[in-house]
Order: sequence, then structure tokens, then C-alpha cells
Amino acid sequence: MFPPMPQEATSRKRGPHQLPAGRHGLSRDFVVQNQRDRLLAAVGEVAGVSTYATLTVEDIIAAAGVSRRTFYDHFRSKDDAFLASYDRYEQRMHDRVEDALTGVDELAARISVTIETVLDFFATEAGAAHVCVVEVLAAGPAAVERRGKTVRWLTGLLEDAASTLPKRGRPSPLVAEALVGAIYELVYARAATDELSALPELGPDLVGALLLPYVDADQAAAAKRSAKARLRRRAA
Repeated sequence: MFPPMPQEATSRKRGPHQLPAGRHGLSRDFVVQNQRDRLLAAVGEVAGVSTYATLTVEDIIAAAGVSRRTFYDHFRSKDDAFLASYDRYEQRMHDRVEDALTGVDELAARISVTIETVLDFFATEAGAAHVCVVEVLAAGPAAVERRGKTVRWLTGLLEDAASTLPKRGRPSPLVAEALVGAIYELVYARAATDELSALPELGPDLVGALLLPYVDADQAAAAKRSAKARLRRRAA
């Protein structure tokens, strides 16, 4: 059991993400979910300016704007909070990719959309890049296993797209694994240099290069042009 903790000082200026002090009329369920969401987001925020080894519960509760007791109402430890944050980000990426692939059947288009959506996700979710790609490797066996599961899911998407090819012309499954590894390496490098926002700009060239094991050069070039057109439309 943890000893009673004092309430947060009422004189502290409250952040825009914090709930109003005192009686606010909000339901208990809403308050609990809001606290949990803030803590999970705080893990990503802190991971972006710290390493997993130096990340502390104090860092997380300061970023979330909650008390230490509130943290332990939700999580057993920083490890527990980190894994929960990973799971939330992974689910967001999963949902975004699956939504983007809805109604997309052609091989080159499915691979292109998968690549572009993953890059866009990490470009707009910096916390996800730091939690799911950078610091996950230092967060222990359970975190590494989660990363492996995510990599296998992305690899499976590429393999499923390639299943439409004749068996004789189908690349080895190792190709899909290598392509996902290349995407992760790009995200890792851009996170380390604080250039995540530039990831979508890499999409067209990456699509053109990574499609070559699956389609001929003309199809890869056409997919690259289509990716450039989609990038221009999003920027407009």
C-alpha cells in the first residue's frame, strides 16, 4: 500500500489538459478515463525528451498534471504505464492503417497506402514514434515482444498483398520483413533528429523503391507518381 499523498496544490496553475478543480459535475467514469488518457499521453511526451532508463514516475505525473496517488490508481509501475501507452499507440496505428486500406485491392496500391499511412501516423504522433520505435527496445522483454507483434502485423499486410502474385514470382516473406525494418529505421532516425514531421515527404521515394520486389519498374514508377500526387493533395 502507498502512504496517503497530499492533494495537488490548488495554487498551481492548471494546464488546459487538466480537469477543473473542485466540484465540476463530471462523472467518475469520465474523470478516471481522462486521468488515464493524460497519463498515457504523458508517457509519449516524456519519452520524447528522455530515455527509458531515465524516465521516472515523477516525470510522467508532472507531464500529466496528476498526483502520484492517481498514477498508482491506474498503473503498478512506470513499466506498466509504458506498456499501456505502447498498446494505445499501436491500436491507433492499426485502426488508421486498416481504415486507409478499406476498398483498396490492387497490390501496388495496398503496399503504397500501408507505407504512406504508417509514415503519416508517426509524423503526427511523435509520442508513438518515441514509445513504439525508439524506447521500446530498452523497455524490457514484454515491450520487445509487443514490438515484434506489431512488426509481424505490418509484415503480414505486405505478405497478404503479395499473395495475389503467382507463387513463382512471389518474393520471399523475408522481403516484407526487411521492408518493415527499413520503415522502422527511417522513423527511428527521424525521431532521433527531431524530424518526424518530414516523414511523409519520404513516402513517394520509399514507395517507388520498396515496391520493386513485387512489381516491375514501370508499375513502381507509376505508384511513386500516385504517391506524389496524394502528398500534394494532402498539403494543399
